[in-house]
Amino acid sequence: MAQLTLELPDTLHHQLEGLAQREGVQLTQYILYILTRQVGSVYTVQVMSEASVAEQEADYLALRQQWGKASPAQVEEVLAKRNVVEPEPELKPDVVEKLRQRIEAKQRED
Repeated sequence: MAQLTLELPDTLHHQLEGLAQREGVQLTQYILYILTRQVGSVYTVQVMSEASVAEQEADYLALRQQWGKASPAQVEEVLAKRNVVEPEPELKPDVVEKLRQRIEAKQRED
């Protein structure tokens, strides 16, 4: 486990001590709890408006109606609009490479 030395303003230190005492835990445990909670909040689900959800659903259903009928230009247009994301860090590079190869092979078939 890593260690960190941190200088806190007196006021913040006293506030944190009071909160830790109310919870019945040590100050370091309470600070760790707060930091963990804050970092975890970064990965929360973002709420989308009803209109945005309806628009995406309509786009999906329209696209589904055209499956097998779309021209290569239409496919490229849809793919250009997508959000490209990096593979998850836990995914091993060899698995990512195999998936990329399968996608490329499928694209060459079509």
